[in-house]
Amino acid sequence: MDFGLSIFVTDETPDPATLGRMAEERGFESLFFPEHTHIPVSRRTPYPPGGDLPREYSRLLDPFVALTAAAVVTERLRVGTAICLVAQRDPIVTAKAVASLDLVSGGRTLFGIGAGWNFDEMEDHGVDPHFRFSRMREHVEAMKALWTQDEASYEGKHVSFPPSWSWPKPVQKPHPPILVGGHGSRVRDRIVRYGDGWLLNRIGDDDRLIGRIERLREAGEAAGRGPIPTTLQLAPTDPGELRRFEAAGVNRAVWFLPPAGLDKVERAMDRYAEVVSAYAGAG
Repeated sequence: MDFGLSIFVTDETPDPATLGRMAEERGFESLFFPEHTHIPVSRRTPYPPGGDLPREYSRLLDPFVALTAAAVVTERLRVGTAICLVAQRDPIVTAKAVASLDLVSGGRTLFGIGAGWNFDEMEDHGVDPHFRFSRMREHVEAMKALWTQDEASYEGKHVSFPPSWSWPKPVQKPHPPILVGGHGSRVRDRIVRYGDGWLLNRIGDDDRLIGRIERLREAGEAAGRGPIPTTLQLAPTDPGELRRFEAAGVNRAVWFLPPAGLDKVERAMDRYAEVVSAYAGAG
């Protein structure tokens, strides 16, 4: 199992280059940054966990700029979005950003995606929330065409462009791994159709989540895809629990760092590095 970190990187946290160096020095495999372009003050859409929306949501750095900063000061660290809100992004521009990051990083990009939850934010981008999932699918399909074809074209309900040239192509072939986020009843179908893995937050009952992870692996086998892996965010810190998730199909455990100053972030990183050492020792 690989181990990664995620943080809401803002103007109030350590800068992304510092975060990247710190993560690589401690032996972590990956570093993820989330995305929100803005937060409408109306706040009509409730915060999913309940309560007030934390301030870091409105202060996030652009993920591709931040991940590039982390990539250029590291050599082994994988850099990823968790998640990129692809339904409210231009797919041609986003395909270029992902391919450029993969080139700059030397093939270390992980592309975590999701449809999002903030309807106010989507609508400001001209996205009808009711069609966010079909829009996400088309955007992914269009980006795959741009990444893999010398003369790419796409025709869909939400995306359409004629034969076009777009370079660079990603270093990773056919493209960086697409990790599909979500908890809904249809997420498995989306992953099997156009994803390379599940980006799952550990929320709710562990037994139920393990059952869903195992069924995803089975669905991948049935579709001729092979066992599809899961990246588990909010992962447990007990080595025994980690091994239980690994046996079910989790190939990467990710922990969130606090969106705070350097001292708090460094202490959290060191705690998680100790978990990795304990996990290795227990094996």
